[in-house]
Formats: sequence, structure tokens, C-alpha cells
Amino acid sequence: MAQILPDDVPDCMIFLLAKVYQKAHASFTKQLIPYGLTNMQHLVLESLWYKPGMTASQMGKFLLLDKATLSDVLDRMAKSGWVEKRPDEKDRRLFAIYTSQKADTLKQDLIMERRKANEELMKGFSPEEKILFRRWLMDIINTD
Repeated sequence: MAQILPDDVPDCMIFLLAKVYQKAHASFTKQLIPYGLTNMQHLVLESLWYKPGMTASQMGKFLLLDKATLSDVLDRMAKSGWVEKRPDEKDRRLFAIYTSQKADTLKQDLIMERRKANEELMKGFSPEEKILFRRWLMDIINTD
């Protein structure tokens, strides 16, 4: 049974955003268990399907992640066969990152899982509310 927040919860956006994150993260984590992926690893795969061949630095900027966090994730994903690191054509000191055949075989399934998670999270919202919600989240992220 879903836990319902009481009406008198303090008007704290940080708390509310944290609860939304917890709910979304837990739900998507369960969906990814059969694939043996974490939410972060899924995010990396989708970013590479969108922009193949990024370096770790480029991906960090694209995903707004620090180098240390991303480096560990990429190393684990390479060891488990989800991504491949290839010398960058422009700068051999860098590595371009690509999804593996293993990942590409599951691409449509994994994208469908993410779409299902989004739909579940946003059920009960009108199309207009979904657009506004996304815009508000992007505004919060992009505000310095």
C-alpha cells in the first residue's frame, strides 16, 4: 500500500523533491533488476544511444555528473560488458565510449522500461501538467 503524506507536512520543497526522487528511484530500480543494471548505468546507456562516442569528460558535462562518480560507473560497465572504451580518433590520450552489442540488443527494452517508469510516475497528470512539471524541473536544474 502506498504511503500518503499528511496534509500538514511543512511546505518544504527540498523534502517534497526528495520524496519524489525516492519514489521514482525505487520504482525504476525494481524495473532494472532483471537486466542487472542500476539507474545510473541505465542513464549512461541512454546518453550513449543519444550521443555515441562521448569521452568521459563530455558525458560528465552532458549528464551533470562529476568525473569520479562517472569514472567508477564506466569502469564497472566496461568490465560487465555494457560499454566499450575505444581510443578517441582526435586525441589518442582520450577514450570514446560506446554501447556494446549486449547493450544495443536490449536498447528497445531498456528504453521501454524508462518510458513505463515515467508513465507510472506521472499517471494522473494531464498532458499539460506533464509538460509544465518537466519545464519546472528543468528550470530548477538550470538555475544557478
